[in-house]
Amino acid sequence: MSTTRIGFVGTDGRSLLAALETSKATSELYPGDYQGVVVRGTPAMPPFARRMKWPVGFIPVAENTVESFAAALIQAFQEKALDLALVMPEQLIFNGLVDRVAVAGFGEKIIGLDQKGAFIEADKIACKKLCREAGIPVAPAWVETDARDYRAVLRICLEYLHVYGGVVLKYPYSAGGKGARVILSTWEIRDVYDGLLRDYRPDYIHLCGKKGPWPLLIEARMSGVEISFTILVDRNGNYQILPTALDYPERFAGPPSIDNPITGGMGSISPHPMETPELLALAEETIAQPLIAAMQARGILRPCVLYPGCFVSFDNHFRPTAIRVCEINIRPGEPEFQPIVKRLRNLGALLTAVAAGHLDTVKPEVRTDQVSLCIALVTGPGGPKQQKGYPWSLTKGEVLEADFDYFIKKGITVVPSAMNYEDGVFKSDGSRVAFLVANATVKEGQKRSQVAETLRLRLLNAYDQGKIRVIPREDESGNRLALRRDIGLHYLKAELLRP
Repeated sequence: MSTTRIGFVGTDGRSLLAALETSKATSELYPGDYQGVVVRGTPAMPPFARRMKWPVGFIPVAENTVESFAAALIQAFQEKALDLALVMPEQLIFNGLVDRVAVAGFGEKIIGLDQKGAFIEADKIACKKLCREAGIPVAPAWVETDARDYRAVLRICLEYLHVYGGVVLKYPYSAGGKGARVILSTWEIRDVYDGLLRDYRPDYIHLCGKKGPWPLLIEARMSGVEISFTILVDRNGNYQILPTALDYPERFAGPPSIDNPITGGMGSISPHPMETPELLALAEETIAQPLIAAMQARGILRPCVLYPGCFVSFDNHFRPTAIRVCEINIRPGEPEFQPIVKRLRNLGALLTAVAAGHLDTVKPEVRTDQVSLCIALVTGPGGPKQQKGYPWSLTKGEVLEADFDYFIKKGITVVPSAMNYEDGVFKSDGSRVAFLVANATVKEGQKRSQVAETLRLRLLNAYDQGKIRVIPREDESGNRLALRRDIGLHYLKAELLRP
């Protein structure tokens, strides 16, 4: 049996873990031999994989540019070092990676939208118009205005606060998941507005010029349960919805605010505590089918991953009654994709079917009896300039120390992310340095909340015991790493909510 080599293009943890699970997972329904290959990754990933004896391949990329990624992929396809590739970072899609590979004659081997379809994530206002065209429910009210017109922004915010109880200001272009700013009271309007303009003024000037206009999306704040859906789609419009995951995007526990910003993601757990067959069916009817039909009508459909973030409403029996789309991404979520792939037995077969155009013949083979938890280890405060830590100012270049044998014994996968490797030593490179990921089986008579809590404590104990540390320059016995301790608690919250 020949080996299908699948490339996961990117430089973050989801690329490495997806490659690892593609190589390791054994399907009971879809036989095949698959090897996961990381296209670029980070400097720490190849030596880390060697240290752990992981069956993962690596393809180097000269520079972190779309031109270098395209050259590496085209060469890999020409030399048959890769059979297909999934693009993870949205910026590579925005900048035309898929287009370049397709022009070279390998378009059928790459999964991701081209530049013509990239607006779905790259331009939130254009995406709202697509949803309106497709009949996909979104926020109950939204408007486009000029970000420099504070009077107009103030008027809309006051109106939405009165009618809907909250408002969200959104920088409409790519912002790495950090461009949404929530306002819950009149007193917050000016501070949030000024903060958004301060953060994105250089981007606005670069994209729109100093005179503008500077598009700003203002939405009524939606309530309910936040759930995202990972949808694989082939060129013929066949699709499969993967297991769900609950994301923890805020830096700290509690609602987002000026002091608790939305980050790239602090952790996730799969399945989402509210996932049911009825919910997935509603997502198909409300989102997947009309969205794919609209993409076909516009001529922008090709093999891709769609990742709509939504708010779901439930009745008092916790049956889903409505879904509203907050935004649509065109790549797997990070870190949500990590616990998702840890529960899949056949990621290789699914992606092969996506590329071949027969996704209707391969369904997700899910470890339905398992819960998977992912916690990000980020750079905490302190350093030579008293840095605030992630996601603000960061200390870099400090040595990372890990008890690899302990993690193997405890069944915890350490996924390097923002990490370097110099002179035989792993070092922090800032932001989300690594992830801890583990699965646990729900046995007969157990509740998921019990299993999730045991799993959460297993990961926290590894951190609390210093089994993985970034050693601060000022304190050799300390730990620069920080994390959120509440990831996974929503299983208990969900059980307490139910009558």
